[in-house]
Amino acid sequence: MRSPWPRHASGGRVWTGWVPHWQLSLTRASAPFTRLSPLLAERRKLALKRISSIAVRVAFGVGLVIGPLAASAQSRDVLKFVSPQAAFDQGVNAYRGGMFTIAEHALKYAAERGSLLAQYHLARLYADPAGPFTNHARAYELYAQIVEEHASRIDVDDDPRARYVGKSLTALAQYVLRGLPEIGLKPNQERAAGYFQEAATFFGDKDAQFELAKLYITGEGVEVNFRQATSRLSTLAQTGHASAQAFLADLYWRSKAGLQHDEKRALALITLAMENAPAHERIWIEDIYQSIFCGMSAGVRKQSEGMIASFRHRYSPRPGAEPQETIGLAPQAQRTCSDGTPLPAMPRESRAEEAPVAKNSLAAPRPDVLQGGMMGVGSMGERSGR
Repeated sequence: MRSPWPRHASGGRVWTGWVPHWQLSLTRASAPFTRLSPLLAERRKLALKRISSIAVRVAFGVGLVIGPLAASAQSRDVLKFVSPQAAFDQGVNAYRGGMFTIAEHALKYAAERGSLLAQYHLARLYADPAGPFTNHARAYELYAQIVEEHASRIDVDDDPRARYVGKSLTALAQYVLRGLPEIGLKPNQERAAGYFQEAATFFGDKDAQFELAKLYITGEGVEVNFRQATSRLSTLAQTGHASAQAFLADLYWRSKAGLQHDEKRALALITLAMENAPAHERIWIEDIYQSIFCGMSAGVRKQSEGMIASFRHRYSPRPGAEPQETIGLAPQAQRTCSDGTPLPAMPRESRAEEAPVAKNSLAAPRPDVLQGGMMGVGSMGERSGR
């Protein structure tokens, strides 16, 4: 059967689903996007009806990023890095070490000289709400620039940078979902859902898969479908995705999305999520862990130990799995329950350490897609889901 994906000159696949916003006509006669699959055809038609207002604002936003980047290129030549790669190395190391001013200067230097990875990490620095350089408008512009410049021409099979293009599309979708008032970007749930679908399907981005699962619960941009949501969450949780493990644990704990209350499964999942959590996701995962751990008796905690050990063996990230980001917030003080019981100490570093990023060797083999059921979803887990 002929592949629906065009082939790159190197023999790999390229994505034709992205059309730069500045190329889009502002009339209804605009040429449609290239279809990614028959399943997305209907959603694409809906998205095109709402694109006009977004197109103008995003085009303006992308224009904003090109000017400052070019204008600041000469002013920072005094930094005298050996190469853009050396600047990128120093920028990432400074970011991880909490030296954000050095990180910003070094990453800007590399980004202005065409480093996709530097652009991505600079966008992450600006998107960090706890960092000293929070600037969501700037982050949005950088993510949009990455997607517009690389999404339609990068080889997703052979170019390790494709992972970061997918993550940029996911980040862009999150801004589109909620809107960004400072640049006049209004929320567009259907368009965001389409971006998540494309990042998940073509680029294999697990965070996009996670965000899409949540949309199937809330009904934002898609029809509510609990079975679809919990099946996707279960599949991700089995691969060691900490956010999916935590979210699924909370659903079991609160009997939401058609899942029956299951204290032991909830504690096993949230314990695994705590052990796997990247730094920038730790706070909300710790909140759920505290709620579940402190909300059950010591006897149930003891009875859950066997399931925790089993889940830890089966569902922790495997060697060669997609590395999780470890750049983020500093460790927080140990928490306690209202009765004074301390929460068990958890490792402060993600089990899945981020692979070195400097040499463009970030691509990891994608694990085979699993079907939900191994964590109680899809079999006995839900009977009333839609």
